[in-house]
Amino acid sequence: MAEETKEEIPEEEEKLDVEKDVIEEIPEEEKAPAVVLETVETWKPKTQLGRAVKNGEIKDVRVILRRGEKIMETQMVDLLLPNLETDLVMVGQSRGKFGGGQRRVFRQTQRKTMEGNDPSFAAYAIVGDRNGLIGLGYGKAKETVPAREKAIRNAKLHIFEIRRGGGSWESTSDEPHSIPFKVTGKCGSVEVTLIPAPKGKGLVCEKEIARILGLAGIKDIWSHTKGQTRHKVNLVKATEHALKQLMTFKLSSQREAELEIINKRE
Repeated sequence: MAEETKEEIPEEEEKLDVEKDVIEEIPEEEKAPAVVLETVETWKPKTQLGRAVKNGEIKDVRVILRRGEKIMETQMVDLLLPNLETDLVMVGQSRGKFGGGQRRVFRQTQRKTMEGNDPSFAAYAIVGDRNGLIGLGYGKAKETVPAREKAIRNAKLHIFEIRRGGGSWESTSDEPHSIPFKVTGKCGSVEVTLIPAPKGKGLVCEKEIARILGLAGIKDIWSHTKGQTRHKVNLVKATEHALKQLMTFKLSSQREAELEIINKRE
């Protein structure tokens, strides 16, 4: 009996260590803004574009995006968008009875090795200014905090602009509360279609899609999804692809001028 108890104790300790890491690391998200401010102050640009931002030659991140230049340093986004908001998508799921558990921001996977289990954590971050700028990034590491930091860094490096407006025939508002036309994005088996909605309708879509659209500055929308939407990573990528379609379609010069006037009123 003594030998059986010695064999069972290490397994319980391993489970508790994994759960302890997951629970204790999540509340540390509140410390992220302080670290960002310190890196901006001590930032030494390594690229020509970064030096232009540091010297004040470029004061709007939209100028960089419309030129088609690539952002290589996250400090550029931190300096040009000090009020940028950050959030994490619920891409993971905790352990529960019969395979079901509460949704969480970290997706845990593990592989079997000769030394035992080798766990890893993944996170999907969203950054946005609620005014037409949005970025999404994926990060993976051996621990939760590095995975979260990688995801936020990748989201800032892949920030992009979307076109907003009021494309619903039921809407007569000039405020850019929705999207100008219907778009569709796809990733794997998941297909997401975003449809303009009238003002006051709200975000009629899946919770994670609503979280992305809210940070992008969209207030009213209809949506339609197909495929295995339970796979949240593919769902987020399909939504990102749909939002990028808003800038690929070319509008008439008159409609483009109207949208510019509407965006300036904010």
